[in-house]
Amino acid sequence: MIKQNSFRYFKTSPEIIRLAVMMYVRFPLSLRNVEDLLHERGIDICHETVRYWWNRFGPLFAREIRKKRNFPSQNYSNWRWHLDEVFVKINGETHYLWRAVDHEGEVLEVYVSKRRDRKAALVFLKKLMKRHGKPNEIVTDRLRSYRAAMKTIGNAEVQEAGRWKNNRCENSHLPFRRREQAMLKFRRLRSLQKFVFIHASVHNHFNHERHLTKRKIFKLQRNAALAEWQQLSAA
Repeated sequence: MIKQNSFRYFKTSPEIIRLAVMMYVRFPLSLRNVEDLLHERGIDICHETVRYWWNRFGPLFAREIRKKRNFPSQNYSNWRWHLDEVFVKINGETHYLWRAVDHEGEVLEVYVSKRRDRKAALVFLKKLMKRHGKPNEIVTDRLRSYRAAMKTIGNAEVQEAGRWKNNRCENSHLPFRRREQAMLKFRRLRSLQKFVFIHASVHNHFNHERHLTKRKIFKLQRNAALAEWQQLSAA
């Protein structure tokens, strides 16, 4: 089967489209900030073009990244997962962003719901385990919805709740919070779910935990990640 070129109807080069999408999703920049930065490089586009590009190609890039990061792999372990939820305002209405990360900080799944009851926690856990299997240990906060959902699934014995034990997942919300402020909040639940899916995949792709590796190794990993990004959706 011949793979179709995703950029075949666009006059702009794929390199510029990938650069604009990466700048907008990865860094806390507004659409007009990306427009100005590209203008300094001699690329004259409108901020609405950046909006169209990330809406069109963002999910495409995110799906391709997730396919390449196969789970479970030989180097991947279901040793411990960290689950947490945060408040997100959509048109003044409170919604909840559920997030799951592994013991190394890799974002496994994100899910947006209007409530944080047992039903929402159950949907989130089913989505998570359908893709990644069952872990040996799940660390959560003291929200009762987790306990009720795990009893329904039948793995309540692997839950571990504590006040400061879930800092790994709570810290993983920070890149999204910075990005949320630059975007001036969200207007629709669907757009929020779409963006957090793209943002999580891009964050995983470029996150190399530089504080745990030597400078030489980090530079090699960064160059490899950038080279892989430049080949996304290539014909």
